[in-house]
This record gives sequence, structure tokens and C-alpha cells, in this order.
Amino acid sequence: MRHLSLPPEHIRLGPVENGIEITVQAINRSKFIKQALHSIGAAIVISGSLAASAANAQSAPQGQIVIPDDVKMFGNDNPNMRRATAVVNGSVITGTDVDQRLALVLAANQGKVSDEEKKRLRLQVLRNLIDETLQIQEAKASDIDIAQAEIDQSYARVAAQNFNQNTDAMDAYLKRIGSSPDSLKRQIRGELSWQRLLQRNVAPFINISEDEVNEVLDRLKASKGTEEYRLGEIYLAATPESRDQVGQNAMQIVQQLREGGSFVAYARQYSQASTAAVGGDLGWIRLAQLPGELAAAAREMQTGQLVGPIEVPGGFSIIYLIDKRQVLTADPRDAVLALKQISMDFPKGISEAQAGAKAEAFAKAISAAKGCGDVEKVAAGIGAQVVANDQVRARDLPGPIQNAILQLSPGETLPPFGSVEDGVRILMLCGRDDPQVDSGPSFDQLMSQMEDERINKRAQMYLRDLRRDAIIEYN
Repeated sequence: MRHLSLPPEHIRLGPVENGIEITVQAINRSKFIKQALHSIGAAIVISGSLAASAANAQSAPQGQIVIPDDVKMFGNDNPNMRRATAVVNGSVITGTDVDQRLALVLAANQGKVSDEEKKRLRLQVLRNLIDETLQIQEAKASDIDIAQAEIDQSYARVAAQNFNQNTDAMDAYLKRIGSSPDSLKRQIRGELSWQRLLQRNVAPFINISEDEVNEVLDRLKASKGTEEYRLGEIYLAATPESRDQVGQNAMQIVQQLREGGSFVAYARQYSQASTAAVGGDLGWIRLAQLPGELAAAAREMQTGQLVGPIEVPGGFSIIYLIDKRQVLTADPRDAVLALKQISMDFPKGISEAQAGAKAEAFAKAISAAKGCGDVEKVAAGIGAQVVANDQVRARDLPGPIQNAILQLSPGETLPPFGSVEDGVRILMLCGRDDPQVDSGPSFDQLMSQMEDERINKRAQMYLRDLRRDAIIEYN
């Protein structure tokens, strides 16, 4: 049986290996309540006098942290060159833990990672495992315990989505790529612990008033017809001291993405924004909501385009334009189309010139069809095949075909397309259901969205405090 076949899209947001989309570190990395788990029992003694006054310290970029301009390092130990093991408040992260989690990242990128990139990924995985450990520890300190049965149930759901309810096949796949069921279950435990902790310690203290929601709704209605952009972002924080290194890291990420890496996977693994958990998806936003640097870049972008790194206050951003639309306006690309595809194969060994002549004759014959009801008869007379699909969203079609087919009336066709190897195809429009005008989010939907945004901001502060108070020993 033939299937409706269209020219392939060049955009790929999430890689799929053997039908499996790998979720890598899909954890919202953020918290706002601090809890010191241990006290530091030793002090670092710095030779030399601290003659700077408190006023000078406060006016320095580092605040009260005094760093002289002519820094001298004692010894050649590089604190960033660590083996991938650590002890976090007494909990051990082994090299095996890092290797197995790294295997998930490599699988998500289909193994297209250089040795240098793999080293950086290993360090990032270690940092993520440290965060995950802090989250689990904080949940336990708050008397939140995730039952093993709940973890197994979530694991089974993942297996059902990818292996048709076969957890044995899931186990075998993870072992084959160098990971393990325990590694993925640990990530699930971290996610559930973190979500439960935020529900208890953060969400109850988030209050959005009706006036705030109504104000946003009024602004939304006033902006009817203006353009909205759905952007993906990878944000890397940088200090003045780390700016050059972070900028180089951002450039390497962009290079990997241009070579076919998954934006969603890289955002989940690298981005330091709260949207990392959803693959960097910022949702639908207007340019006025973005920093000036990002707004200027997004304004000139085309759907599917990647831009960056862009230096913004506090770091660097890499942005990807997923889509754009007009606020509270029906988008023609949301139309549902009924299409018929007429196709014909070329004989093996045919030349380009001969294929072109056959394609021209094919198009001429199909043009004689009197609409969709007559096309099967015409196709049968020339040895062509017809397949139909009445649930094709215009938005899902490749750009060139998308724009052209929206200009057709029922019974009209696009010009033929194809290749010597794949044969020639023609699309005929048989019907079109236009979209309804978008009324925008409801009051409840908008309130939920605003609550989520505030929870994410508080959560980011929460985890930052946990990192600051943690005792971490690297081996």
C-alpha cells in the first residue's frame, strides 16, 4: 500500500532512534527555599592582606567578594578538571552513574558527538546528577518519599509509549546503548521528588489575583492582529570572568545543532533557564516580552531558523523559531485539507531528460481529470496510483508546498514533484476546512500559565540556594 508522501522537512526538533524519543534530564532545575544540610568545617586561608574597605567591596562587580586585578594562582591545579565522580552531602555519584546517564544523551543525539563535545557533556551530566541528588535529598528532608511502586509505574508508562507495554524490551534497549533501567528510574525519582516538593513548599505560596489576570487578558485583546512568535531558547549564564569560555561553549552547541543535533535534547541538557524541562520552548510570546537583543534577532527569523549565540544580560542565548502567528486571528495554516496524491514510478535506468518528458506527459494527463471524483479513472488509464488523506493540516506540510496549496481551489493541483529514483507525484486539493478565529486563552488557562511561570522562578531560586549550601567532594 502506498502512503501519502511529501518532500521531507529539514527541521528536526527531537531525534527518534528506533521510534524512541529520548527524554534527557527533563527536570525543572530550580528552587527557592534554602536549607543548609551541613556546616563547613574548614576555612580556606588566603595569603596576603585584605586592605580593601567595605565600601570598595560593595562597589566591586563581585560585591563583597574581593578579587584583586593581579590574581596569582598558587599551584597549577585546575578546579574545572575533575574526574566524573562526586560525593554530595554524603551521597555518592559514581563514574558508572555518569556513564549511564551520558549514554542517554548520546543516544538522543544519535551518537553524532565529537570527543571534545563528549567531555563537556560528561561535566554537564555530572552537574545535572548533583542537582538531581540535591532535589532528592531536599525532598527526603521534607518527609517526601517516592514509593518504588510509583517509580516502576512511571517507568512502565515510558515503556508502553515506546515498546508497546514491554518493559523487558525497554530494559534491553537501555542496556544496549550503555545505560540501565536503574539510571532512568533514578531520573524518574528525581523528577517526582522535585515536583512533589514544589507542590508542597512553593505552589501554596503563589498567588495570582483576578486583577492581574484580567489585565493580561485586556492587553492580549488590545494586541489582536500583532505577531506572536513561538521560540525555543538555550540560555547559558555567564559572569564577566567566564564570558569568553561560555561564549565558546555556546558556539560549539550551535555547531552541533547545525550538524543535526536535537534542539530539544540540547536545551534540556544545557539550558539554565526554567524552560529547560520543556526542551527550551518559550511558548507563544510577543517581541515586546523579549530582551531587546533577542527581539531584534527574532523579528528577522524565518520558521525553522536557528540563530546565536546572542549575548544578553547575564549570559548567552541560542534561539530557534518554531513558528509564528497573529494574535487572536485565524491562521490559514491551521486549515485541515483533504488531499489526493497521484504518483507514478519511473523505469529503472531512465535518464533525467526522459524522466522530465514523462513527468510533463503525466501532469498533462492529470490536468484533464474533472476534479477529485474523476482522478482515479484518469490515473488508472496511465498506470498511476492514487492515495487519499482528508486530515492533512496545512501547517504540517513543507514550506514551499504549504504556501502554494493554500492558494488552490478544490480540484486544482500543484505542479509535479519528485526525482528519478522516487518517481513523480502530484497533489490535488479535494476540500478545505478553514480554522475558526482564535479566541485566546480562557481566564483559568491564563491564570494557570501565570502560576506556572512564578513557580518556575521561585524554583530556580530554591535550587540555587541548595547548590550554595551543599558540601560537594570531587574524587
